[in-house]
Amino acid sequence: MNDEDGPALNHNSSEEAVTQHNAEDLPAIEFESPGRFSLHNSQCSTADTTTLEPAPFSLGQDSQVQHFNSQQGARAHALALLQQAQRSLCLYSVDLEPWLYHHSSMQAACTEFLLANPRNQLRILLRDTNLAVKHGHRLLTLARRLSSNCLIRKLHPDYPSEALNFLLVDDCALLLRPEPGQYAGYACYQDPANVRLRRAQFEQAWNTSISDADLRSFLL
Repeated sequence: MNDEDGPALNHNSSEEAVTQHNAEDLPAIEFESPGRFSLHNSQCSTADTTTLEPAPFSLGQDSQVQHFNSQQGARAHALALLQQAQRSLCLYSVDLEPWLYHHSSMQAACTEFLLANPRNQLRILLRDTNLAVKHGHRLLTLARRLSSNCLIRKLHPDYPSEALNFLLVDDCALLLRPEPGQYAGYACYQDPANVRLRRAQFEQAWNTSISDADLRSFLL
């Protein structure tokens, strides 16, 4: 017989009691923090961590060849040349060398150059655009902002080009690294004959260059 007047069973209380009993039987869990981790970003997206100083040489005056074999030396000469450019810049590169040109100081120098005169022009010719497009590059961002006088093209795959990197400044100065995988190279602040030869090489490659679809999408 059911006793309708009897006390009702509290199922929730029973379940809580069982749960509490089981919890008391479990051993205590010790938590040990794994510590801190470092984030290794791509070389293009890494924030600037150093202050760059330009090399102490004057465009069109110092005729002695300045050799360098370190990242710091390459950066110092590149920045000095970019800051002193007056009319034209031609950059011939394998992959836009993020370690060298993906820096706020380089971007600022190129921006100042392009805004100084509407006729000033920066042309960049690349063998491979994948790295710069995939990870981002300050000079690509600049080209998107100032598209009329900052132009970027890709070398034609069938064009017989040298695997080297050089920067031509106006009609008198250049920075050249003969081995793309190494920092070593040299800078000339007054060498018009050598600049003419390299400019002819640049113009021939530029005239046969192509517009890369990925690069075009990025710039748009």
